Amino acid sequence: MQTEPYVVGRGDPIRQPRLRWEALAELAAEHHGVVARRELLALGFTSDEVQGMLGAFRLHPVHRGVYAVGHRRLAAHGRWMAAVLACGPYALLSHRTGAALASIRRTSQSRIEVTAPTQRRAVAAIRPYSCSWLRPHDRRVIEAIPCASPALLLLQLAAVLPRRELERACDEAEVQQLFDLLAIEELLGRAGACRGTARLRAVLGEHAIGTTLTRPGVEELALRLCDSVDIPRPVVNMRLTCRPGVAWEVDFLWRAQRLVLETDGERFHHTRRQIERDRRKESDLVRAGYRVLRATWLQIERDPRSVALMLRAAMAGADPHPMPRLLADCGR
Repeated sequence: MQTEPYVVGRGDPIRQPRLRWEALAELAAEHHGVVARRELLALGFTSDEVQGMLGAFRLHPVHRGVYAVGHRRLAAHGRWMAAVLACGPYALLSHRTGAALASIRRTSQSRIEVTAPTQRRAVAAIRPYSCSWLRPHDRRVIEAIPCASPALLLLQLAAVLPRRELERACDEAEVQQLFDLLAIEELLGRAGACRGTARLRAVLGEHAIGTTLTRPGVEELALRLCDSVDIPRPVVNMRLTCRPGVAWEVDFLWRAQRLVLETDGERFHHTRRQIERDRRKESDLVRAGYRVLRATWLQIERDPRSVALMLRAAMAGADPHPMPRLLADCGR
């Protein structure tokens, strides 16, 4: 990775002991209670002084060359920072651990995942990865901890998570405005056949980015709407095979009527790429013999009667437009 290492000296070594200790306290506070040996030497501490601090229990070993300052009890951020420092100056918190730091998804992994440009031997409590094609923009700093960029995190998650979990991670990234399609496509072009690229490409092509996290609320409203006007309950989030090798997940499906209702969120269906994807999906479904209706989430929430009218007309085989008699029926 052609960039400056995260941890470098803070100028020339500090000659005055009092100022040196103040700088150490400031550094430890910034680093969530941990420092690396190379940082101590850059501040002006000698190897003998570092050894003396270890003997006096002012420093407590966490990993080789990484110490907790003052006490051993580290919170999650302290453990994450220590793992990054242990893997070298160019290391990044990555994969599931990096996604947890970026609040894209939680992790229950006991080992901290870290990526560095060169292969590193396994360390207790750390799962190291190597990646030789990293660039400066693949790195961001979150709460002082070097972390993989959102685009790189999603590619890394694609290598270690099932597809459905990857879809949810992409959705959360979109909701937090971290999802950058151009950055992901640039990364995929650079990554070549790296593990996870095929799965991430498939999600980009087939999944409506951003819909998962808000879907449960829409489902509940739609099912309640069906119950209120005696419409049979649909199957939710069903994956339909339209032709060999082509399958789409639909929001609501009435099997007997071969009827599909797709819900559009304003945020997630306005890009040119998403619109083209929706049209391709609808075309495949129609060719497979399904009727496809669309409603916005706002309609389902604020004007459910119009959606109910459309569904009832479609199920009756009629033109799905409001009719006076149906309006009266739905107003009961």
